[in-house]
Amino acid sequence: MKFMKLGSRPDTFFTSEAITSVASEVSCDLIIQVNDSKYLLHKFPLLSKCLRLQGLCHESPDHSSDHDKPMVQLPDFPGGAEAFELCAKFCYSITITLSAQNIVAARCAAEYLHMSEDVEKGNLIYKLEVFFNSCILRGWRDCIVTLQTTRKHPLWSYDLGITSGCIDSIASKVSLSHSQSRRAQDYASCSRTESLRHSSKFSSKSNWWADDLAELGIDLYWRAMIAVKSDRRVPSKLIADALKIYASRWLPNISPAHKSGEGQNKEVKHRVLLESIISLLPLEKEAVSCGFLLKLLKASSILNASPSTKTELARRVALQLQEASANDLLIPNPLANSTIYDVDTVMSILEQFMVQGQSPPISPPRSKLRVERRRRSRSAENIDAEFHESRRSSSVSHSFKLKVARIMDKYLQEIAGDVNLPLSKFIAVAEAVPEFARSDHDDLYRAIDIYLKAHQDLNKTERKRLCRILDCKKLSMESCIHAAQNEMLPLRVVVQVLFFEQARAAMSCGKITDVPANIKALLATHGLDPWRPSGLLSTTASVHATKDQWNVPKMPTLRMKLSEDNDAEEDPTMRNRPKRMLSRLWSINRTELSTRRADK
Repeated sequence: MKFMKLGSRPDTFFTSEAITSVASEVSCDLIIQVNDSKYLLHKFPLLSKCLRLQGLCHESPDHSSDHDKPMVQLPDFPGGAEAFELCAKFCYSITITLSAQNIVAARCAAEYLHMSEDVEKGNLIYKLEVFFNSCILRGWRDCIVTLQTTRKHPLWSYDLGITSGCIDSIASKVSLSHSQSRRAQDYASCSRTESLRHSSKFSSKSNWWADDLAELGIDLYWRAMIAVKSDRRVPSKLIADALKIYASRWLPNISPAHKSGEGQNKEVKHRVLLESIISLLPLEKEAVSCGFLLKLLKASSILNASPSTKTELARRVALQLQEASANDLLIPNPLANSTIYDVDTVMSILEQFMVQGQSPPISPPRSKLRVERRRRSRSAENIDAEFHESRRSSSVSHSFKLKVARIMDKYLQEIAGDVNLPLSKFIAVAEAVPEFARSDHDDLYRAIDIYLKAHQDLNKTERKRLCRILDCKKLSMESCIHAAQNEMLPLRVVVQVLFFEQARAAMSCGKITDVPANIKALLATHGLDPWRPSGLLSTTASVHATKDQWNVPKMPTLRMKLSEDNDAEEDPTMRNRPKRMLSRLWSINRTELSTRRADK
């Protein structure tokens, strides 16, 4: 850090009996009161450089009773006694050292005392301005430190242009650094062998400045980032990364428990900081990660941010929901005696995401197809280009929905254990995902299983309503095995699972030329051809067990299963039909197993 020394005389100031004076053969003739500090000094060196002291001595006839010396009061002196003593020593030509740590206080004090060029040439204000412009503003670290010290004198610093000067200097340095880095990269692409030595100075990370700016308070940081954004040379991605660094430093892992331990003033401070960060977010969708947006949304929920702030964050999350994770979506619910997580907000995000890119064009309009192939005009080529672009975006949207379906099924598993989660909300989230987006229903089945275990008070009607969202033909073999033993499922669901498992076994056995008529009829009702097995009805798609999968209980006999839930159907004529169906499936399975063993 840079510094400047003024004056050449040694320091002769001393303090005795709470009064600071200067050692001199000439007796002191002026008493100055600065806040709680008292100084006994000489008129001549001070009044020759301080226009304000001249006026105060002329206007104030008050003398001290003991020594018959005039006393001058300097209330609300910027920088306090330390800054005044710095100015007083300058008047005595005593050596003082100026740096980024004290230049703001010295500049405000000199302005307060009117130590300008009108009073004497080469006065303190002039020397401070030279040091500020030639040294402080040219150094990165000096500029940051000086800007930090302006918080002690915000009004003075603003009026004197210190704050704006530091902010403009910081913004220009950030932009210049990025421009130099890009030029170094361009040079590297042209001459790879010569570039290593040239670009070494720019090898550090491109957002090196973000850590230093994170030291600033939110008011100064906001102004500095506005200046950086206004320059338009720094990519939005780097600005978003800088905001993430700042948020991680000043907004720790805020949780409802953390909030309850804070005072109201602390909560208001965090809320203002949060909303300021949100206002600085770049508008480009690719600039801000979905995870960071969801962290801000969680903090907004805990800190009771404004509804407009939450709505805007939810809208931006919906634009890139495919980048989220299930844990990111676990937004704490600020309402007491309610669900643990804010399901309504996630539901709103999901609905907004699904609305994007609806009804994409499948084929070009007829008017576009009428263009002759041999004599194609430029407009026709543009039409085809737009069509292919729309098809490409439609394909991307489709893949995004497949990712979101996986995310939402994992999210359902996370919230299913909440005993306060209503059945209607669970079903609403599950049904908000389109059917085509779920290639399999294994994750959805896990979520249903968790919900059933956490809500064992559900009646049969509610259990059936819950299981209607499950497509048994999209379950893997492992899920079918678990479902067949799951006592929480309605009996009808177990029957469907066994039917499709039997169909899977029948189609995977090369010796079987046909499947039973009842299974063929059931497959026909679901639009399946037993001789054209899909991926989920094929044993070639193996399922790998993971650590987070359920523990499969011991396999009970089907006879025990059949003895349960005799009143599962309200129609008396249907009560024994599931038993006969299950018995038939069990006998077929045993016959096929015997056939396979004999073939081996």
